[in-house]
Amino acid sequence: MEKLTSTVVDAAQFPHASDVVDGVLVYDGADISASLEDPQVRQALEGEIAYALAEGPGVLVFAGAFDDLTVVDAVTSAFLAIIEEEKSRGGPVGDHFGTPGANDRIWNALEKLAVVAPDLFVRYYANDCIALGSRAWLGPGYQMTSQVNVVNPGGQAQSVHRDYHLGFQSNEVAEEYPAHVHALSPVLTLQGAVAHTDMPVETGPTKLLPHSQKYPLGYLAWRLPEFRDHFEQNFVQVPLRRGDVLFFNPALFHAAGTNRTADVRRMANLLQVSSAFGRAMETVDRERVSLAIYDDLVKAHVVEGWDSRGLDNAIACSAEGYAFPTNLDRDQPVGGLAPPAQADLLRQALVEGWDHETLAGRLAEHAQRTRSH
Repeated sequence: MEKLTSTVVDAAQFPHASDVVDGVLVYDGADISASLEDPQVRQALEGEIAYALAEGPGVLVFAGAFDDLTVVDAVTSAFLAIIEEEKSRGGPVGDHFGTPGANDRIWNALEKLAVVAPDLFVRYYANDCIALGSRAWLGPGYQMTSQVNVVNPGGQAQSVHRDYHLGFQSNEVAEEYPAHVHALSPVLTLQGAVAHTDMPVETGPTKLLPHSQKYPLGYLAWRLPEFRDHFEQNFVQVPLRRGDVLFFNPALFHAAGTNRTADVRRMANLLQVSSAFGRAMETVDRERVSLAIYDDLVKAHVVEGWDSRGLDNAIACSAEGYAFPTNLDRDQPVGGLAPPAQADLLRQALVEGWDHETLAGRLAEHAQRTRSH
């Protein structure tokens, strides 16, 4: 079982990393963002990150991923307002692997933020590090979802687990899937988190077991007492600062830590990113999100002169980037192998200067074409 654990990292395999902390790779977010202007460097970075998540420690941090912390703080305020509004209506208290009531959750925080604060959504999800990590592991057309988790003072640690897909199945169900599906599940999703507060160890940042994603039977083993004991004896916790972004392989053994402070509400925006070829965990009305943020995308494009990279990053987190499934009787791939996706329409709208009503009509037509009847 000791093979599950290692804090040894061959730095030569990760030349763009700035540091290694307890076996976790750390990248300088500002340097990474500046490097993306060069397509060859970007390609090398994507390959390095993918290797780190698969064959390396399985976890990495973009330190200082957000250079403008006012955006993070404004989104934090928006999230807290959503939490209070949902509490007033008897809102969500459930948690997959923790005790209900120990934390505050916002399910489908992605769509909720787009509706209540579209300008912040655009600036937040234009982030280069979020886009780089997502694309490096999943390729284009990925589907972003997010769930805010606030661990209150005294909130206890989660139990060790692996994540969606197979990690959210009982052992009885998981063992019905063949071995090659167990190997496939981790490459269909990516787990991430944006730190919205400083997270020294006493606040309980995520407990991680580097390299444990490599264990092929892990989706069946993580509930066994001996594996849980091994995790508790060998996990690492990497302190995070507000504006850092963490990514890890969903097959990595991990668990949120105990918040041992008396006055710190530890907040993270948990990113669950899905492959274009997979099924996301949450339902997101991406037409609604696209329409909610469109006017602010136009402002960023026309008034503020954003380059295409920031706009594409925000679009990737809002609109559906993959054309299928669809109704090929109506939505025919004329001139190519696939019809246009929602994201293609949103990009076309920006280039051609559509008004809000035109985009709404085109998205509605697109939705109708994809229906089966």
